[in-house]
Amino acid sequence: MYLKTALFLVLLLSSCALVLLEAMMWRTAGLLVVIVWASARLYYFAFYVIERYIDPAYRFSGLWSAVHCLIRRNAQDGRAKHS
Repeated sequence: MYLKTALFLVLLLSSCALVLLEAMMWRTAGLLVVIVWASARLYYFAFYVIERYIDPAYRFSGLWSAVHCLIRRNAQDGRAKHS
């Protein structure tokens, strides 16, 4: 798990460095910071909402897992209403 975290950090830092080398501007650096921060907060918030409000008992492996669970739940609810 630590190796995976380190690899994501290397990917993040190298991508940011390459973008900054391409366009050396403070505005670009600031926008990169905002993108990284907002993406991390969005992902954290999504899992918080999923865990607290969608199904506290189910452990999702990712956002696609949560979407699949919601689709399956809606299909089961739809079948239950038509029965």
